[in-house]
Amino acid sequence: MECDILIIGGGIAGLSLGSALAGRAAVVVVEAEASLGFHTSSRSARQLIPSYGPAVVQDLTVRTLAMIRALEVDLPEPILTPRSFLLVGSEESVRDRASGHMHPVTAGEVQGLAPELKPGAFAAAGLDTTSVACNTDALMEYHRRRVLDHGGQILTGHPVRSAAFEAGDDGGSSGLWITAAGERSIRSRVVVDAAGAWADQLAAVYGARPRGLQPYRRTAAVVDVQHPLEEGAPMVADADESFYYRPEGNQVLISPSESVPSDPMDAQPHAEDIDALVRLINSVTTLGITAVSRSWTGLRTEAGDGLPVVGYDDVVPGFFWLAGQGGYGFQTSSGIAELAASLLMGENVNTAAAKALNPARKTL
Repeated sequence: MECDILIIGGGIAGLSLGSALAGRAAVVVVEAEASLGFHTSSRSARQLIPSYGPAVVQDLTVRTLAMIRALEVDLPEPILTPRSFLLVGSEESVRDRASGHMHPVTAGEVQGLAPELKPGAFAAAGLDTTSVACNTDALMEYHRRRVLDHGGQILTGHPVRSAAFEAGDDGGSSGLWITAAGERSIRSRVVVDAAGAWADQLAAVYGARPRGLQPYRRTAAVVDVQHPLEEGAPMVADADESFYYRPEGNQVLISPSESVPSDPMDAQPHAEDIDALVRLINSVTTLGITAVSRSWTGLRTEAGDGLPVVGYDDVVPGFFWLAGQGGYGFQTSSGIAELAASLLMGENVNTAAAKALNPARKTL
């Protein structure tokens, strides 16, 4: 099998890049698991928050929202729906986390927005009204369909087993990668590492040095409550990152917002973490959590400086990084895919994002 660009990883990063390249290059996407988006992409909070993350991440989020809204025009149902983001905490913690997309709100306004919060539980709050809920399944399906409709191929159940570089006539970087994935041998000019928590491990197969990409646990649960949230209620998060919650139909999705280092794996929730979270949320709200309906844990993979890693490796020819999205995967997906596609197509990209996310940056 031959292609221009082999994308390894069938999560939102790999699929959105394949979609961005559709019709511009011959693309193959390979995924080790039997289904796409099996790990982190299927365990998202489904909330895109322009006020969340460093400045370059916020810029990519704004770009992603604009791109998704443009593609929604041709879809039967919207991918994005309004859902504000309410940040609560001490004066200092809210001030430190606030950004240009967020404005302060008074205690009285908080009670109107989130009456379930117990009075006096938090000293300050900020509101991001540009935040939206995201139908992540629909977005993944859009990208999958676009790859296939433009002649690309998607292979699930094809873990990468080995790789070798076949040098070109010049003996240098003009050669091809030969990747053994599952039972397939795939020849490609470029290999894209969109392997999520396994990105550093995959890079080693191709002889690239690791970028210090560390997976972190992030657990969530859907719970039954005595007093359901009102329709249109915001997502609420503690600025100290001890919890967040949001509506999930008549139930509530909750998370302890933990960032516990982990090896790459199919992460599973710890019952004691969820029990502690239920006690915490019951202590600061009147939701009255009565039972846990289901729970899961995903891995958010980050570089040491907290920014994604996007661009060609500085040593290994034809090896391209698309990793380290952390908790910003969906909300930056289209913006990062647009950037990555431009770099892969040899376009002159001289943007702040390209510089900030470059794999050769000194912070890695």
